[in-house]
Amino acid sequence: MYAVIKTGGKQYKVAAGDRLKVEQIAAEVGQEVVLDQVLAVGQGAELKTGSPLLAGASVKATVVSHGLHPKVRIFKMRRRKHYQRHGGHRQPYTELEIGSVAA
Repeated sequence: MYAVIKTGGKQYKVAAGDRLKVEQIAAEVGQEVVLDQVLAVGQGAELKTGSPLLAGASVKATVVSHGLHPKVRIFKMRRRKHYQRHGGHRQPYTELEIGSVAA
């Protein structure tokens, strides 16, 4: 059984036992979180979809870790103007392990 969930403004297809990195969630490591924004649930050729959310469906996940993605380098330059700017950004994430999908 799999589900399509929405968290952090993005959509993910998940199944029990999957690990994924999502936008940072305010939860402690080891804590169980319930993701209730489920867009669709499927098993084999069967698929139930919501409009937009599926009522009564939820996904339970455990927080494995928190971290930062690799640095994105930012470089701005105007040619012949002696203008250069360097910057960078590291986006925080939360790694989840999917426990169960309930429809």
